Amino acid sequence: MQESKLAKYRSKRDFSKTVEPAGETEIVGLRRRRFVIQKHAATRLHYDLRLELDGVFKSWAVTRGPSLDPHDKRLAVEVEDHPLEYGDFEGAIPKGQYGGGTVQLWDRGYWEPEDTKSPEEALARGELKFLLYGERLRGSWVLVRMKHDRNRGKRTNWLLIKHIDQYAREGDADAMLAEDRSVASGRAMAEIASGQGRGPKPFMLVGKGSGDPGAIWDARKDSASDKGVARKSVAKTSLKTSMRPRSASLPDFIPPQLCQPVKRPPAGGGWAHEIKFDGYRVQLRVEGGKVTLRTRKGLDWTGRFAAIAQEAKSFPDVIMDGEIVALGEKGAPDFAALQAALSEGKTDNLIFYAFDLLFEGETDWRPRPLSRRKDRLRELISAQGRGEAELIRFVEHFETGGDAVLKSACRLLLEGIVSKKLDAPYQSGRSGTWTKAKCRAGHEVVIGGWTTTNGKFRSLLVGVNHRGRFVYIGRVGTGYGKAKIEKLLPRLKEVATSNSPFAGAGAPRKDATINWTRPELVAEIEFAGWTGDGMVRQAAFKGLREDKPASEVEVESPAPAAETDVPEPSVKTKARGRHSAAADKPANAGKPNRPIVMGVLISNPNKALWPDGGDGAPVAKLDLARYFEAVGPWMIGHIRGRPCSLVRAPDGIEGQQFFQRHAMTGASSLLDLVTVFGDRTPYLEIDRIEGLAAVAQIAGLELHPWNCEPNRPETPGRLVFDLDPGPDVPFSSVVEAAREMRDRLDSLGLVAFCKTTGGKGLHVVAPLAVAKNTKLTWPEAKEFARELCRRMASDKPQLYVVNMAKKLRTGRIFLDYLRNDRMATAVAPLSPRARPGATVSMPLTWMQVKADLDPKRFTIRSAPGLIGKSKAWADYCGGQRSLETAIKKLGRSVIAAA
Repeated sequence: MQESKLAKYRSKRDFSKTVEPAGETEIVGLRRRRFVIQKHAATRLHYDLRLELDGVFKSWAVTRGPSLDPHDKRLAVEVEDHPLEYGDFEGAIPKGQYGGGTVQLWDRGYWEPEDTKSPEEALARGELKFLLYGERLRGSWVLVRMKHDRNRGKRTNWLLIKHIDQYAREGDADAMLAEDRSVASGRAMAEIASGQGRGPKPFMLVGKGSGDPGAIWDARKDSASDKGVARKSVAKTSLKTSMRPRSASLPDFIPPQLCQPVKRPPAGGGWAHEIKFDGYRVQLRVEGGKVTLRTRKGLDWTGRFAAIAQEAKSFPDVIMDGEIVALGEKGAPDFAALQAALSEGKTDNLIFYAFDLLFEGETDWRPRPLSRRKDRLRELISAQGRGEAELIRFVEHFETGGDAVLKSACRLLLEGIVSKKLDAPYQSGRSGTWTKAKCRAGHEVVIGGWTTTNGKFRSLLVGVNHRGRFVYIGRVGTGYGKAKIEKLLPRLKEVATSNSPFAGAGAPRKDATINWTRPELVAEIEFAGWTGDGMVRQAAFKGLREDKPASEVEVESPAPAAETDVPEPSVKTKARGRHSAAADKPANAGKPNRPIVMGVLISNPNKALWPDGGDGAPVAKLDLARYFEAVGPWMIGHIRGRPCSLVRAPDGIEGQQFFQRHAMTGASSLLDLVTVFGDRTPYLEIDRIEGLAAVAQIAGLELHPWNCEPNRPETPGRLVFDLDPGPDVPFSSVVEAAREMRDRLDSLGLVAFCKTTGGKGLHVVAPLAVAKNTKLTWPEAKEFARELCRRMASDKPQLYVVNMAKKLRTGRIFLDYLRNDRMATAVAPLSPRARPGATVSMPLTWMQVKADLDPKRFTIRSAPGLIGKSKAWADYCGGQRSLETAIKKLGRSVIAAA
């Protein structure tokens, strides 16, 4: 496997000339993933970021180098995998060789994924969040693949972005790049180029497993007699590292374990149920009497909690996980009281509730079961004589009756409960072994503005992040006392701006009562649920949060759980990745006749849109929504990023139908808007699966996207040939025409795919590979398609016609090339048709395109099961080919007339 991963790396290099490692030494035994950044003075100076994954270094060339400014996005070009030996490489690659120039080990350390998904899944998804523990770079980062970057076989472009944390430096993007000393040899670039000084010492890691952030062995300061890396110049020689503890044996910070939201606590035994505290998550670290208190993102807030820090000094060396809260008048956690205490600097009475033990001295407790960790934590706190009057307290738990614990918590007006598997280890990141169920809907939101009435503060305008966009979710109109407003308004005015920060539809328009802000302030709210169009209902302000960056505020999706008689806890959704749940989840308690599909409330769900779905039963609006839910993950890739028109039939196909090209007033926030050149009125765009449910809610029966390259409406992205048979033409002839069209496209270097139209014809589709700086135009695409169809009709005039006049189509097939114009559309794959039988446009394999093909068998009822088993269009993206090349083969002189 490793051999195949390095094939491209080796093919680019002549190891008889270059001093780079050939990757013949297998490196095993490292418990943590390494990273290196190599300063590389090749044709252009750049910095190579390499992350160890699956036995190789995944690599990116960061053209301008990494930036500590979260607002500064740096281009990172994905390059070939490198061997792990490259992590110790520093030297001069000879000129004339691939990458010729000087290479310096500018930084190195180890990295950890910061996501619920595996790194492999995150990279495939196009967004890898990770933590760096290096000598120069530290903290939270993200690699984001640039949207619709489709070089097809060439390099892929990403963006490297620093997250906001204690290591971020706004406005100081490039200061650290002035550092011109190798972390491995101490040499400057000029010294490396001239061969001066000693070469780099090998990289080693110390500590226990993955729990020693930043513990990097500095080979320059170690003696030559220390156990190091033993390498041999033979293939498959293993490398082992000596695990030597440094003087500071405790990690500086451990990314916390997070909870998976659920509607109900888990049933059965084996779980610890704790009260959910309404406060700030904090990690308490004590070493040699020195205390550090860090937020869940690693921010040092020790100074803010001085009384707790003072009390913690008597503890032995330890790392504890817990929550800092303020207790209200009734002895329950009170978030507003916590905010007031922090604002006024009156924090002496705040309580640190410890619920987990991570380290004790040199003992890493994380791999051990929670039950043992909590037993030991109780002993440690008890040994310090901590009682109810003290500031550091142990969190007790219940091991049975999760539903009853939640019910009691709700009765006491607490936030909810956290349930944890008693036999599970501590795992950084979100995990199903920790869940949370809430008594009332609560949410973190980002403030995007505020409104006034007669010059006085009235409400906040808030939103969340979704797929890289800041979307509006409503107003927060209550929860403000005079004291809160007096503290809140100055903060709002500090981030005031002249333009709306919200993207997409649904946000209010600017008027005299609205003041916009940059989306930087995070607030905690309570609310009664979600409306059908994704807005919060009856939202109340609780306070500002400073422990979480605005960029990370998304919407959380609760996992399903068994129904009980417990009051409905928080119903929240989180849009994550391609097949995410909606950010528009409404409350639905007490409304069994108002079903929710992908977060969208379906009104009038039993309304019949088709009188017969091919099985004798009508197809209702709810059936359509559930159909879109079933096929959406397959379908979305073929409509995302393209303006999309709809055929709507509010009263069903037997009522009035209309073709909607532009966006309508009051469009759901799940539907995006896009403006194209030459048209002031925005078009609809469906960029997420949940938007399909919003289409069903407005009785959108057919989807007709443009055939452009995603997010590039002026550039053709695929060719579509509509084979439309005239009267008396058997369908077997249409099949023959499709196969002939396939063969003609193949002779021109294009790959063809086929689908039914949902009617009497077939579509032949050829995906195009679009280079970033392509000059391909719509007239060229249309003329190519016209000429191809003209030649096909010229060869067999008795079978085909390119004139759309009906009188010429009797007994022949109309080769419709007009779908390949700028604003022309074609029905989307798997889109239903507003026709009897509820047929759909079904993607096919070429094995299915045969004489006995029956398009009527593909319906809303049958298609979900069929597409789930089919391999149709599985290699669609791999079939993208250059139209420019096909034009040349067809004859550019013909196209020049366009």
